[in-house]
Parts: sequence; C-alpha cells; structure tokens
Amino acid sequence: MKTIYLAGPMNDCTEAEASDWRDQATMILKNGFKVLNPMDRDYRGKNIEFSYREIVDLDKIDVRQSDIVLANCHKPSVGTSMEILYAWELGKIVIVVAPSISVSPWLMYHSTYLCHDVHDALRWINDKIVE
Repeated sequence: MKTIYLAGPMNDCTEAEASDWRDQATMILKNGFKVLNPMDRDYRGKNIEFSYREIVDLDKIDVRQSDIVLANCHKPSVGTSMEILYAWELGKIVIVVAPSISVSPWLMYHSTYLCHDVHDALRWINDKIVE
C-alpha cells in the first residue's frame, strides 16, 4: 500500500482551511492508500518557539515515509514549499494543487503533476497511482 502525505498550510489557517480538504482527501484515499495527515499533530495556537524542531522533524519523517506528497497550495506557506522541495529532492511523487492561474515556476519545476483543484489531484492519483 502506497503512503500519501497531505502537505498544505496550517499556520494562520482556520480549522476549515487546514482540515476540510485533508478530511475529504483522506475519505477518498483511505481504501487504497495509507494517509499521513500533519493535522493529527495540530500545533496551531501552541507556542511553537519551543517545539519548532519537533514539528519540522516529524513532518520530514512523514515525507520520507511517503511515496507521494499531495500539496495543497491554496495560500502561501513556507512550510509547504519546504516540504515540496524536500519531497522532490528525495525522488517522491509530488502533486501540487495551485488554485491560482499564475503559478510559481518553483512549484511547476518541483511537481510531478500540477493541477488547480484537489478533486483533480485525487482523480489523477486514482488513475495514475495504482498498485
């Protein structure tokens, strides 16, 4: 069973912005994939000055353990950008969701597949990533 890490903004996001798309993706993918959701360790509202190393270390472990990174770039996020680059450098499949028509060349370069909505990304995963 392949493993998918759900990268995307969390900090400065509402509960809905951080969780809704991840919950939907998990429901769709759970029968064919192991899903790693960093919201399971939700650090929002906590003093990250004392735990920033743990946050990054655990996210990097998840990326390393994944076959695929699904990155929802619905708003700018330094952490998500770092996860994309890290995954790409490790040779992972990186699927980037960028709702904006104007997409950064960096996102284009470091993505295996680039699309404009999560449902398109999930269809691509189900069509192309089969065990």
